[in-house]
Amino acid sequence: MDHPCAGGVLEGPVNDSDSRGAIGFAEKLLELLDEGRYASTYKFAVLLALMDLCLEGTLASGAAPQMLTTGQLASKVVELYWPHTVPLTLSGPGAVLRQSTTGQAEVVSAIRQFREQHAPDPSTPHWQSRIAAPATYQQLVRDVEWKLIEMPLPRLQTMGREPREFIYRIHWDAQVQRGAVAAYQRGEPGAFDNAILLLPQVGEYFVQLAGLLRPLIQRRWASMIAQVNQLEEAQLETFLFGAVRTATATVRAGIWEIQDKRCFYCEKKLVEPTQGEVDHFVPWSRYPDDSLDNFVVADRRCNGAKSSSLAAHPHLERWRRRFAVNSTAFAQLRDLGTSARWDRRPYRSLNVARAIYPRLPQDARLWLRGSEFIAPDGKAIAVALQIDEVP
Repeated sequence: MDHPCAGGVLEGPVNDSDSRGAIGFAEKLLELLDEGRYASTYKFAVLLALMDLCLEGTLASGAAPQMLTTGQLASKVVELYWPHTVPLTLSGPGAVLRQSTTGQAEVVSAIRQFREQHAPDPSTPHWQSRIAAPATYQQLVRDVEWKLIEMPLPRLQTMGREPREFIYRIHWDAQVQRGAVAAYQRGEPGAFDNAILLLPQVGEYFVQLAGLLRPLIQRRWASMIAQVNQLEEAQLETFLFGAVRTATATVRAGIWEIQDKRCFYCEKKLVEPTQGEVDHFVPWSRYPDDSLDNFVVADRRCNGAKSSSLAAHPHLERWRRRFAVNSTAFAQLRDLGTSARWDRRPYRSLNVARAIYPRLPQDARLWLRGSEFIAPDGKAIAVALQIDEVP
């Protein structure tokens, strides 16, 4: 489903937020979030998906992508909506929350129908069902892709009745026909152009602002669902995004072995794997990544001290070594992923780090040990991640 020119250079007029850079872009995005005419939560899902794809698609040079595809977007939207299709059981048997003022959003209904057949256990992560039922999962993604093409993508950048193209450019409008999209999904050439062309600097803006935009978009999303379902917002936001994370006990011992039975951070010997805890190296609050390569085992003291902080460059350099394809650790993680049937997206995890670390301000603080934090060292980070320094 990917466009053959994904990541290519976009030519054309500069978008009108360039005069104020990221701040101008953020202001327009806030206006879009404040727009109250939307009947469903699709705009929140699309914005988060675009931002996550920009993080995931960051190049080895550190540059953000300039083009995405509708196929990529649909896959990410399924991932984002996946936890929303579990019944909320605050009291009583619970129900799947409505995400539209006119009933249930079609994307949510499609995912829910897939789950009932292929992932009835509410704790099943989306990637596990993708592995278990690949053909049906791909059909789900195609159905979601059509809904995104038909509904939010041609309308998202309209505020009131005024089109304001400041995020992306596409090659279709709201009159797009299902037949053309179906032909493209069957692989027929020339039927439909699935490119989502990010306007100049937009990919970079999404990457720069991700830490600020994610909680804001999630909060607005939760607020709309709370209003539609008449629920208390804080409780709802915890259910939707806070995240009960995937249980990691099944891979803890394997990672502990790969780390020579030591804490990843202080390298203290851990006699048993239960003396350690699985930590998200790139913190969950920065980017929700439960794939195997983002996991390390740390003793409880280090894990508690690091919390949701970014680790300093000595830890980053050691983590980066695990991605060398000829390294022992890379092979061991590959084997662990296979035996545990655990999702592995090594280059996605690495690209997210490449997106975040080089753009940190000089007065940021990275966790080193205990209560000690240090400033980011741009050159050391660039060497650790093997990228060009971002100006």
